[in-house]
Amino acid sequence: MTERPVGMLDSGLGGISVLAQALRDLPREDYVYFGDTANIPYGDKDPSEVMRLTRLGVDKLMAHGCKAIVIACNTATSVAAEQLRKELSIPVIGIEPALKPASLLPGEGQILVLATQVTLRLPKFHALMARYGDNAVPVPCSGLMECVESGLLEGEKVNDLLKGYLAPYLDKPVKAVVLGCTHYPFLRKAISSLLPEGTPLVDGNAGTVRQLGRRLAEEDLLAPAGHTGGNVIFLTSSRDPATLRRMQSMLETAQARL
Repeated sequence: MTERPVGMLDSGLGGISVLAQALRDLPREDYVYFGDTANIPYGDKDPSEVMRLTRLGVDKLMAHGCKAIVIACNTATSVAAEQLRKELSIPVIGIEPALKPASLLPGEGQILVLATQVTLRLPKFHALMARYGDNAVPVPCSGLMECVESGLLEGEKVNDLLKGYLAPYLDKPVKAVVLGCTHYPFLRKAISSLLPEGTPLVDGNAGTVRQLGRRLAEEDLLAPAGHTGGNVIFLTSSRDPATLRRMQSMLETAQARL
C-alpha cells in the first residue's frame, strides 16, 4: 500500500508545477499525473461540469491504484474537493490561492490575487477573502492559462495580457502577488518583470505538498525509506500523441525554473 503512487490531476499542464514541487519535497513517492487537456479550460466552465470532469479524472487515477489524490487545480479544488473527500476512502488534497501566506508577509500595500473567473467566483474563495483578504484585490486573468498550455511563457503576447491585468493596480503599492492558478508559476519571470523589484510572488504549491506529506503520514501511507521514488506516469485525455511529450517537457521546465 505505501509503495503505491500519489495521483495528481489538473485541467491541463499547470498542475505540473505542483508535481515538480512534490518531486522535490517528497522524493521517495511515485506519481501518476492526469491532465484533462481535451477539456481545458476548467476556469470558464459551469461548476457542475467541472465536478463531472474532475470525477472522471479521479476515476482514471484510482484505476492506477493511487493511495492519495492531489487536485492540482484551484478551480477543481473549489468545486470538487469537499465532495470527493466524502466519496473516497483515501486522502484528497486540494490547492487554493495562497492568500493566507501572502497576508502574513511584512509590508503594506495591495495583494493582487491572479486567478480564473470560476475560482474567484466560488464560495471557497469568498471565505478565504473574508479571513485573509484585507487589501486583497481579485484579478481575473482570462487567457494566461492558454499561453502556458501552448508553451508560451514569455514574449509580446504574454506581456500584453499581463500589462492589461496588472496596470490598473500599479499606481498603488503592491505588497505581494498571489499566483492563484497552477499554470501561473510558469509565468513568474514575465510577471516579475512588470512589478516593482522584489515584489513577492506567492503560490500554493509548497503548502499543498506539505499537506500531502502530513496526510500521508497521518494515514501511515508514506513510502518506506528504502523505496526509490521519483517515478512519474503521465496520462491525458487528449488524443494528440505530442501531449505526453509536452507534459514531460513542462516538468523539465518546472524543475529547472520554479
